[in-house]
Amino acid sequence: MTEQTNSGSCCGGGSCGSGAAADVQGIGVTTVYKVSGMTCGHCEGAVSQEISALEGVSSVTADAKTGEVTVASAAPLDEAAVRAAVDEAGYELVGLI
Repeated sequence: MTEQTNSGSCCGGGSCGSGAAADVQGIGVTTVYKVSGMTCGHCEGAVSQEISALEGVSSVTADAKTGEVTVASAAPLDEAAVRAAVDEAGYELVGLI
């Protein structure tokens, strides 16, 4: 596990390329969260990876430009668990959109 400081970017404001998040399939519950600090594809991947590890999550799409993270899951997720996953990735969950 690589620890990141909460400086708002893993890349110092540079561009790492495009993110490779899974597409949302529209199965179960879809929730959109606002996450601060993502600036590039690497950031999107880090947030997506942590949230994807939560039980019941079927897909995650993170968009650094908008700060939106769309999560498809079998049932509504516990916001504290999502917050912890985003924190683990080195970013801040602002809340639901």
